[in-house]
Parts: sequence; structure tokens; C-alpha cells
Amino acid sequence: MKLIMAIIRPSKVEEVKDALTELNISGMTITEVRGHGRQKGHTAIYRGQEYKVTLLPKIKVEVVLPDDLVPEAIRTIMEAARSGEIGDGRVFVMPVEEGYNIRTGERDIV
Repeated sequence: MKLIMAIIRPSKVEEVKDALTELNISGMTITEVRGHGRQKGHTAIYRGQEYKVTLLPKIKVEVVLPDDLVPEAIRTIMEAARSGEIGDGRVFVMPVEEGYNIRTGERDIV
């Protein structure tokens, strides 16, 4: 099993969620996060004062999948989240050793 963690623009979360649902991937965790990559934030004006916004709002989408579904899920996330501009986000893939259902105590089958 693998954990796919994607950091995307907030405006793309529905597109990514819908695209994953079309692949019959229904279990996912979506979290509001803040951060920056190469764009390093931007300058904004509030009540006449200029200030630097260095941590931009992003969305973190996490999905745990069997190894055979990972390549298609990555491709789907990247296509749905891409705007073509700097700040589109990143996708990370990490191994998952074990998973358990809290209610039943059953171990996930890999």
C-alpha cells in the first residue's frame, strides 16, 4: 500500500475529489494547510498597509491505495490540479506498512 499526499490549490479541491471518485477512490482525507514553495508568497494591502503573505492557503489530499492503483491516481490528481501556473502544488508517495480498522480491529489486506 502507498500513501499519496497531494498539496494543491484550494480552487482545485473539488476537481481533484471528483476525479478520484470517478476512479472509484472514495476514501480520502482533505485538510486545509498553509505553506509555500517556489512562489514564496505575495504582497498584499490591508487598510492601506502593505504586508507580505508568506504562507499561502493550500489543501492537502491524502489517499491510501494498493500499489497497482497508484500510477493512475497520481496521473489523475496531477491532471485535475494543474492550472499551468507556479503554485499548482506537489504530489508525494510514501509506503504504508500496515493499516487497521478501528471499529473492527481488522488489519488491512495489502
